[in-house]
Amino acid sequence: MFFLWMLVSCTHNNTVQIKYKDYSNGDNLRLSNQYFPEFGVQNWREEDFFTDSYIRMIDEANEKTPYNFLIPFLRFPNYEVVDSVVHDYVKRVAEYAVLKNVQLVPDLDIRNARRAYRTKYPDELQKMLRLKEVELQNAGATEVVIRSIDLNDHYSGGALTHHIPLEGNLLRVYAYKKSETGIISETLRDITGDCEMVYATGDSVSVKVPVRPDFTHASVLVAFTHLYPDIFGPHLMEFQREIIEQYRDVPLIGVCKDEWGFPPYYPRFFREGLHDFWYSEHRARVYAEDTEGRDLLADCLLMAIGVQNRESERKAAVNRFMEMSRSRHTTLEVDFYNTVKAVFGKDAVVSVHATWWPYPDKCEFLKNGLDWWTAKRDWAQTDEVTPYAVRTSLCKKWGSPVWYNMYYKMDMVPQMWSSALGGGRIDYLPYQSLFHPEVMLAECRIRLLNFISESPVDCPTAVIFGHYSAMNWAGPYYDDTGMELVDSLWHTGYPTDLIPTTEITNGSLKVDENGTIWYGKQAYAAVVLYHPEFENAPVADFFNKASKGNTALFRVGEWTEGFDGKPLDGNQLLSASMTVANDAKDAFVKVCRILEENHIPKQTPATGILDNTYFQLRDFEHVSYAPPTTGFSRMIDGTVVHVAGTKNISGDTIRSDFKVNNYDVFVDAVGVAAVRLDENGNPEALAASGLKLFKAGNLEIRLNERTDLALWKNPDGKWHGVIQGWDGAIPDVLLQITPDWDRLNIPIPPEFTFRIR
Repeated sequence: MFFLWMLVSCTHNNTVQIKYKDYSNGDNLRLSNQYFPEFGVQNWREEDFFTDSYIRMIDEANEKTPYNFLIPFLRFPNYEVVDSVVHDYVKRVAEYAVLKNVQLVPDLDIRNARRAYRTKYPDELQKMLRLKEVELQNAGATEVVIRSIDLNDHYSGGALTHHIPLEGNLLRVYAYKKSETGIISETLRDITGDCEMVYATGDSVSVKVPVRPDFTHASVLVAFTHLYPDIFGPHLMEFQREIIEQYRDVPLIGVCKDEWGFPPYYPRFFREGLHDFWYSEHRARVYAEDTEGRDLLADCLLMAIGVQNRESERKAAVNRFMEMSRSRHTTLEVDFYNTVKAVFGKDAVVSVHATWWPYPDKCEFLKNGLDWWTAKRDWAQTDEVTPYAVRTSLCKKWGSPVWYNMYYKMDMVPQMWSSALGGGRIDYLPYQSLFHPEVMLAECRIRLLNFISESPVDCPTAVIFGHYSAMNWAGPYYDDTGMELVDSLWHTGYPTDLIPTTEITNGSLKVDENGTIWYGKQAYAAVVLYHPEFENAPVADFFNKASKGNTALFRVGEWTEGFDGKPLDGNQLLSASMTVANDAKDAFVKVCRILEENHIPKQTPATGILDNTYFQLRDFEHVSYAPPTTGFSRMIDGTVVHVAGTKNISGDTIRSDFKVNNYDVFVDAVGVAAVRLDENGNPEALAASGLKLFKAGNLEIRLNERTDLALWKNPDGKWHGVIQGWDGAIPDVLLQITPDWDRLNIPIPPEFTFRIR
């Protein structure tokens, strides 16, 4: 039996959905724009530019898939999106697609125009500052060679030009004496003028540092300029807007932005023994303006090596540097979102994910400052093996009842069912992933949930991690966002949102008049403040406001310094009613005890595994828990979702009696069964595939043949239904409920050629 507890009473939400152009009519293969869409991704090829091969692709998408739109990735070896040949090809395909009920949301990112940007703004390219410390020789000059690194990702793979280093330059050389606690401050000197440049190329820079008896060590700072737009370039935003504006005459329903940020920085680079910073003269200028004239190069040495008696200053510099990254990326993401809406209309789609390295760790810190919660999208979006706690929290942030996770590996089937149980859907890469008949059937069964989806998965707990603390390598809690605690709670049956403290300071997390903490439509029974080091008083004010409310409060980690690195007794700023835990394990025990004491029941424990088995990402070693392929979950509005997809690709038989808010429900279905009851225990929404029998409250449905359907009450209290894959007359038992039925067909895919597990 499955029992659910309601933290707050919920009413019918009537979730706002962007009204992109609707092509759901005709053969009824796809959902209308009243409901959350289905979409797939394509990688277009430049060899098709001067052919009509797109006709088959568009016809196929129209006649044999359920997709509301397709996302073309426009990444070509010899052409860029600003080239007329690309624009004209996209326009030709889009115009034909519109005739065939297919809509496009292409990737018009500036990274698809790196060469054009370089031509127009040669002084606005991204640089990597590489700092290498050496011990000086006792006799003769010390030659220091620093090599550039190969930066490539999905925007520069295969035949595409990598984010290659174009040139190398010596920026500065510092010499000093050093102790176990860092550079001895009074010995630190800039000796750049005394050094000999041996050579400087895009591959490497060689410098000879002279013998100086008063120094024991030197740090050489060089910069490699890469084929990549400078994130702090003054014309970057303008150039991005021009690209989008160039496509105004193309019948697109939106534009996507994929994994935006600095170039990729992989785990192996951390092991090279150098200190790397994303740098440019433009960034240095902004840094000086924001820090009352501080020198970024000098601070890079401070951040990398540390100087005696300046540890607080070092921590503050790291905080400022990393927040500078996060803030700039947020600004660029929001401007991209607003520009797409300005050019293509308020209901234009802005899609795909900001997540690059699919885990909140140091690789992502360097990519984008972990800006996932401020990179604006129309729906919550992630990819690959991003932890479920991130997927659910992004739903709360963007008001998205469902999340989408881009996936493209052979374990697609378990990911489909696990995602459905966790409140999400797959964004299929490539779009042909659905061309296995059983996979297509599974997707069409799962999409029935879209008709009644009003709110995300109910997560009674949240871990709010110190954003600055996690990103500060000079601090005590570097590279720890609380995932151990989050994972333990999911694995035990308590879905948990992961949220950074910057969502407090930007006003997204709220405390109501009763002291309950909210994130979007989610109210929390328990919240853990995880490693608040380097936060300031507003974070304490937030939790103190909630200290006498309905949300149980916990803290893990000391709070001894503020953002500026200066001493701050943050522990005393917080209310004494906040429970202090020794570590993540202790917090887990204490949170579970509170949830149990408040009779908050568990949902199906997350026993699935998200890891690197199929992706073989470069040194990706993280593992997190995911919902299984069979189980129960509960949405914020009280909807209970029952999923069964463990044995069969297209779904397993469900014969189950369970309770929703202490009311009995019985269902005999296949794959998916979801129900929402009103306060009297009577159904107000139902979605079920292969339904044979349903009983709850005042509604009983007995069908002679298994049927896919969704049924819900409109705001006026009248029933409306959709029946899927049904050719004959609507069964009388359904017509007795309501005469108001729509039909939805299941696409018959082309011949299947893909492996799945």
